[in-house]
Amino acid sequence: MARARRVVARAQGLSGDPTKLSVDEREGDLGDLKPYTPLLDTVNYPIHIKNFSVDQLKQLAREIRADVIQSVSKTGGHLGSSLGVVELTVALHHVFNTPEDRIIWDVGHQAYPHKILTGRRNRMSTIRQSHGLSGFTKRTESEYDPFGAGHSSTSISAGLGMAVGRDFKNKNNKVIAVIGDGAITGGMAYEALNNAGFLDKNMIIILNDNNQVSLPTQYNGKNQDPVGAMSGMLSRLQSNRPLRELREIAKGVTKQFPQPIQELTAKVDEYARGMISGRGSTLFEELGMYYIGTVDGHNLNDLVSILREVKNTESVGPVLIHVSTEKGRGYHPAENASDKMHGVVKYDVKTGKQFKAQAKVASYTQFFAEGLIAEAEADDRVIGIHAAMGGGTGMNIFEKRFPDRTFDVGIAEQHAVTFAAGLATEGLKPWCAIYSTFLQRGYDQVVHDCALQKLPVRFAMDRAGLVGADGATHCGAFDIAYMGCLPNMYICAPSDEAELLHMVATMNQIDDAPSCIRFPRGNGLGVDLAEAGVGPNKKGSVLEIGKGRILRGGKDVALVAYGSIVQYALAAADILAANGISATVADMRWCKPLDTKLINHMAKEHPVMITVEEGSIGGFGAHVMQYMAMNGMMDGNLKFRPMILPDRFIDHGSQKEQLEWAGLSPSHIASTALSTLGRERDSLAVLEPHLIGGAK
Repeated sequence: MARARRVVARAQGLSGDPTKLSVDEREGDLGDLKPYTPLLDTVNYPIHIKNFSVDQLKQLAREIRADVIQSVSKTGGHLGSSLGVVELTVALHHVFNTPEDRIIWDVGHQAYPHKILTGRRNRMSTIRQSHGLSGFTKRTESEYDPFGAGHSSTSISAGLGMAVGRDFKNKNNKVIAVIGDGAITGGMAYEALNNAGFLDKNMIIILNDNNQVSLPTQYNGKNQDPVGAMSGMLSRLQSNRPLRELREIAKGVTKQFPQPIQELTAKVDEYARGMISGRGSTLFEELGMYYIGTVDGHNLNDLVSILREVKNTESVGPVLIHVSTEKGRGYHPAENASDKMHGVVKYDVKTGKQFKAQAKVASYTQFFAEGLIAEAEADDRVIGIHAAMGGGTGMNIFEKRFPDRTFDVGIAEQHAVTFAAGLATEGLKPWCAIYSTFLQRGYDQVVHDCALQKLPVRFAMDRAGLVGADGATHCGAFDIAYMGCLPNMYICAPSDEAELLHMVATMNQIDDAPSCIRFPRGNGLGVDLAEAGVGPNKKGSVLEIGKGRILRGGKDVALVAYGSIVQYALAAADILAANGISATVADMRWCKPLDTKLINHMAKEHPVMITVEEGSIGGFGAHVMQYMAMNGMMDGNLKFRPMILPDRFIDHGSQKEQLEWAGLSPSHIASTALSTLGRERDSLAVLEPHLIGGAK
């Protein structure tokens, strides 16, 4: 009987809002127990919800929301963004015929409800884990993922390409791009909107506006049109098929009028649309979109009605539906969190408290931020710049101390780089803190606006190397190669947190050219900072540019390592010592300029030299080989082996697992040394424990 009452209460919504879970529901049904999801249990694919009534869709949305909350509590992942699009996801899959109709999720981190509805619910417990589901959309994972994602602002371009491809093949399926208010700050999104308006192809763009990253117009939390009954009514009016088709006819008629009359007619039409849709539609309308909005993204009645009308309307051109949602919707701890519980580790469902391990040592990101603060304390020319990644890059920490010297430019890496170059021309010291994988998006600006002009912009490339659960989309594999090939670029990488602080201090003194530093995701090693020469306020010491160091002496093999992989080289030296091999370990510190004196020493004093780096082909090892080959150092008996990331993308897993898959573990390094020395049996013996798991 109590169970029956609970089901009835759930259908009505104990919280008073059918899109939210009440405290009683969280405490009574979630926790460690699987939430009660009788309707969701009947759904495996979108076809199973085609005949659902709106009331059933509302219940389904509640059950999906509960399922996401419970599932992510066990795995960690992107929570807030997924909770914000539950109703939108349900409406899209109810109205459109996926996978024939294409739904492209920009970035893809909000796609957990989409995965649940498209045959992957039973694998949600594996998300972001080795051999499990990706945390983003992925073409090889499901036919319902028409385009892979992970980076921002790509959905409209991809969708437009699909729409053009559809028309070439004389098909009539729908294409829907879902892009957030953060992603639409990226310049690529506007390039795509501009081209979509010009090509006038049928496609639907849904702007998911959750007020987390404001648009660069009046679309922001302070003066955005209110979402309510009146707004919903006007949105339904704009989506009305006869009205839209009438406008299509009118556009054709007015094209036959003289130009002045056409312009007058267009202006009247623009004013009428402003009367209907309210402030803010002009930007999208001028780009050629038919604007509908704003729509309450948690009102399934409105969503289903509008999407159905847009789907069934026979008209030409792109439609933009502006949907207002709330990130973290329906889960009280997420709604009240400053970041809306965007990215989380495992947590307690009742309280939302995350089970964050108490690290003994701060992260490299934290050390970077504190080191930069120390430099800024002593030099008022230091400026911090990031591209909507203040938390991930440590710039939020810097901003707390220097709010007037910190600039968040939005998801706009190209602009960030050239903005920094402009600052450099004025004698300031800009630090551009951008993930290695995201700096790829601003590469032309690095080349043309910084390196070519020798402007001293400093690039802090966080998340360099393999990044764990975020997988291939966020892997920082290519920065050594893409920065190393540029003239006028200083390039360094620390082996520990003390070295990071020293390199921040050193780069701050470089004023004749751009420079960059790469450092990994994760925590420092716990080195004694004072003993390493770091000041009490994390102020590093200036290093000699282009000068490496020897950490361990030997005579049989030289392990020449660059960056944080130095620690694995040291561990490999221990394995080699246990096998009677004496290894020298060098921490090169700099890729450009290269410490050629140290390379000469290594090549002359050892029969085997192995370079080790957590980067792609064309990186540090390539620079060493180029120097050695051009100077005849490889013409004799020296045996040289470069160890790099393999020529493939490495899927998500733990960083340790990924390094195993990449063949860069200490055992793999030691095995390579033994094999090169001709000790094949010992080489295989060292690797034996690692051969069971295989590579990915």
